[in-house]
Amino acid sequence: MVHIVFEQANVSALEKAIELDETMQGDIVEIKDDFAVGPLADIYGTEGYQQRRDWWKQLLEFSPYTDQIDIVDDKLAVHNLLKRLDENPDEKLWIWMGQNVHDVCGYYWLMTQLKDYQGRVEVLYLNNLPFINEKGSIFYPTSLYEIQPKEFLKAKKLARPVTLSEFEVDPDEWKKLCQENAMVRFLEGGKKVVGKETGFYDKDILSQAAAEPQKLGKLLMNIFNKMKVKTGDVFLVWRMRELAAANKLETGGDWNKGWKEITVKLAGLGAVSETTEQPAA
Repeated sequence: MVHIVFEQANVSALEKAIELDETMQGDIVEIKDDFAVGPLADIYGTEGYQQRRDWWKQLLEFSPYTDQIDIVDDKLAVHNLLKRLDENPDEKLWIWMGQNVHDVCGYYWLMTQLKDYQGRVEVLYLNNLPFINEKGSIFYPTSLYEIQPKEFLKAKKLARPVTLSEFEVDPDEWKKLCQENAMVRFLEGGKKVVGKETGFYDKDILSQAAAEPQKLGKLLMNIFNKMKVKTGDVFLVWRMRELAAANKLETGGDWNKGWKEITVKLAGLGAVSETTEQPAA
């Protein structure tokens, strides 16, 4: 058995669950890209793939994750996965999804490449399902890592084969999203994903920015604590830079020294922030 997840935190959570149940033993493969944001045109072709890598490289510059672009190779991960399925006819694939657009878009991206393995692919979609948290209360997780390891033993009962209909319909839905090529995607419910404008999360940023400069790390923390629909910090910081270019935010500090040096405030309000040193071209 091979388990597929879409976030590093989910790898750790699933590993702890497997320790409690030997029937779940199997390798865990993480699809690392966040297909909920960024360009998707010709995503399976060389040109589209490179365009997406270049976009991420731009966003990751000056971030704490500058090495990520070199270690994310989902195409290779899928190549190795398909090779394993071909060489081991009894091998099964379990795809784990939380109720969030990151996981669902990762599922769509992957499904298009699994059509030859119908009957061997199962999905576990924790869609609007109740679980027990550490305090003994019922809650509805949106991500796998929010679930206690022992609760995964209940979750595994949700495994079901991906149907022939899904193998036909889901790739078509993903193809539409790729052709639309919106910069942001939003989960409306179930597996229904729709494209949104590039500035979809700007309201979350601007609502937490203040007249006085805040450290970038503190601002990010405040945004994540308040926003209802999550996205990654790298995407949010990119939007902050774009908002600064549009004179809606002001940033202070030297980007070349990393995020920890940066302050952010609403443009034209409060004390004047230090002049931002422009990053080297």
